[in-house]
Amino acid sequence: MAKRTPSNPWTKPAGAPIQGKPIPRPRRTAEVQAYLPEFLRGMAITMRHFFKNTKEMMLGQKPDPVLEALNEGVTTICYPEEKRPYPERFRGLHRLTLRDDGSPRCVACLCCSTACPAQCIHIEAGEYAEGDKRRGYERFPKTFVIDELRCIFCGFCVEACPCDAIRMDTGMHATPYDSREQFIYRKDLLMEFTGRDGSRNSANPRHEPGDPTHPGLSREQMDH
Repeated sequence: MAKRTPSNPWTKPAGAPIQGKPIPRPRRTAEVQAYLPEFLRGMAITMRHFFKNTKEMMLGQKPDPVLEALNEGVTTICYPEEKRPYPERFRGLHRLTLRDDGSPRCVACLCCSTACPAQCIHIEAGEYAEGDKRRGYERFPKTFVIDELRCIFCGFCVEACPCDAIRMDTGMHATPYDSREQFIYRKDLLMEFTGRDGSRNSANPRHEPGDPTHPGLSREQMDH
């Protein structure tokens, strides 16, 4: 019976000559074989950098991790004590801007939740009480919830809002919580956040119904 040849083309046939130049085994001296001298040299380099970096951190001589990132020494950012400066147009956590009376400027028009591609905004609209001049003209958010885990920070909600009620100018990124519930930001929390300048109001003035400067129509000004 004929002997079958291996089907694997990468298998070298038995007795075939070695092709190519053989690489000689490196010469190992007693110093290399002992391993201890090379270990001590490596530890010496490690300890030299350790004491040098410790001295710089204790004396405040650590290089700036942003401006001097390529310098020798420790150039890592020790978060949260140190934070990398964010650009002026950085899209941070959301916030709700407030009116002069402390109420949110949101009118529950659902433009932000409609424009959100991640569908992370949930709003329940409510009507103002009887006798309020805003009843029948606008609504307010009974519930305003943002799921920061689903948010993709695209800024569409800010662009879609006609009242400048929602912004992403807090300059903060999401805190690394340990449960999903902590990433659900509700209306009260969103109203507590401030902009970079520390204010909760909007730089865009809003003219309320009934004001002489109000450009639109209120229920009293309409024919029906």
